[in-house]
Amino acid sequence: MEKIIMDQFVRRENIALFKRRIAEAGDESMRNILMKLLADEEAKGASVNAAE
Repeated sequence: MEKIIMDQFVRRENIALFKRRIAEAGDESMRNILMKLLADEEAKGASVNAAE
C-alpha cells in the first residue's frame, strides 16, 4: 500500500514539474521532449487507475 501511495505522489510531482518546465521552455525541441514525458507520465497514471 505504501508503494502505491509513493508511486502516486511521484507521478503527481513529475506531472507538475513537466508542466512547469514546458511553460518555461524557450526551445521548441525541449518543449517537445517535455510534452512526451508528460504524456507518458499521464498515461502511466491512467493505466494504473484503470487497473484499480
